[in-house]
This record gives sequence, C-alpha cells and structure tokens, in this order.
Amino acid sequence: MASTAGEDTGTTLRPGEPGSAHTDHHTHRDVSGGWLRPAVFGAMDGLVSNLALMTGVAGGAADRPVIVITGLAGLASGAFSMAAGEYTSVASQRDLVMAELEVERRELSRNPEDERRELVGLYRGRGLPEELAEEVARHLSKDPEQALETHAREELGVAPGELPSPMLAAVSSFASFAVGALLPVLPYLLGATALWPAVAVALTGLFLCGAAVARITARPWWYSGLRQLLLGGAAAAVTYGLGTLFGVAVG
Repeated sequence: MASTAGEDTGTTLRPGEPGSAHTDHHTHRDVSGGWLRPAVFGAMDGLVSNLALMTGVAGGAADRPVIVITGLAGLASGAFSMAAGEYTSVASQRDLVMAELEVERRELSRNPEDERRELVGLYRGRGLPEELAEEVARHLSKDPEQALETHAREELGVAPGELPSPMLAAVSSFASFAVGALLPVLPYLLGATALWPAVAVALTGLFLCGAAVARITARPWWYSGLRQLLLGGAAAAVTYGLGTLFGVAVG
C-alpha cells in the first residue's frame, strides 16, 4: 500500500537530498576584497606611515608645533598620493581590460564558429562530455553580449559589467588613508604635549585594523591585530631611533 502524506515510511531524508523539506545553504566571505580590503589597508597604511613619520621627527627633539605640522603634511601628501596612485592603477587596468574585450568582441563578430569551438574546448577540458559541451557552447553563443561575457569570464577572468571604478577607488583610498593618518595627530590636536598618547592611539588603531583584516583572511582576529600592532610599533621604534640619531648628529 502506498503511504499517505505525513505517514512515516521508515526512510529518513537527509537535508539537501531530493524530497527533503530542508536544504542547507552556506555563504562565503568576500574573497575578492570588495570595499573592505582597500578601506582597511588604506587606513593601515596611513596609520603606519604617519606614525613612523611623526615619531621620527619627535625623536629629533622637535617641539609640538613641528610634530603637528609634520603629521598634517604627512596626512595630506599621503592621502593625495594614495588617491592618485589608486586612480591611475585602476584606470590603467580598466583600459587594458576594455581593450581586450574589444579584441574579443571583434573575434566574435568575425569568427563566431571558431569562438564557439573555443568554448567547447574549454568545457571539454573541465570534464563535460562532448555532446553537453557542444550544447552549452551553442546556447551561450546565441546572444552576442552573453557570448562576450562568457568568453571574458572564461579567458580573461573578468566580468564586463563589474569592472572597478577608478574614481571610487581613488576616493576610498583618500578617505581611508586620511582617517588612518589622522589618528596619531589627533591627541596633539586635542592638546597633548607628549608623544606617548599619539603612539597609544595609533597602536590601538593598528590592532583594530589588523583585527578587521581577519574578516578577509582565515587568521584569528587577535592574531591579525597583534601582528599589525607589532609591525607598526617596530616601524615607529626604528624611525624614532633614527630621528634621535640624526637629531644628535645635526645638533
């Protein structure tokens, strides 16, 4: 006799099996970086470079106004440099990709059959049976834009509609670097006269940035935070020592 709905048939369906009421889903972290990677690393760069710059000047026995001006100058110059470099880098990469996409577009127009066979070869190389590879390639080649996107993904590893914006990259780099570089200067702007509050704030910021990197990597947050704190602290200590050495030599 056939079992009715809701009746126990003695068979247990595991999650994810056909007929199961529950299907497991999982998500992945953003391994491509997204907005988090440039923001965190931009802030970290601003923190380390400006902290090292200011400790170097402080090591040379400079007074508070000189240290503040140095920190603000380092913030401005570094932020503009980062923005210009990021804009140029992303724009150049985008131009290169667009040029290669145009080459692919011409090939699809002039030699559609050769490009279709190229897709068949790619899918055969990934283990699809010849008949299925032919069917997939024929289906994807019907629409020129879909064919272009498929070839771009398979051959160039890019999605034509998802290319990064040079302006967004520049603005993000400028803002994140400026925020990071501001932290060591902030205690002085609030009235501090000694170096240690600036170092304490900067090292705390470095630890937090390092912990945020754990969202990108597989490392524990405390490990990433401590590693960045030690690296930034080492850079500050070295430049402070050099500043002291040069200050004594010049003085």
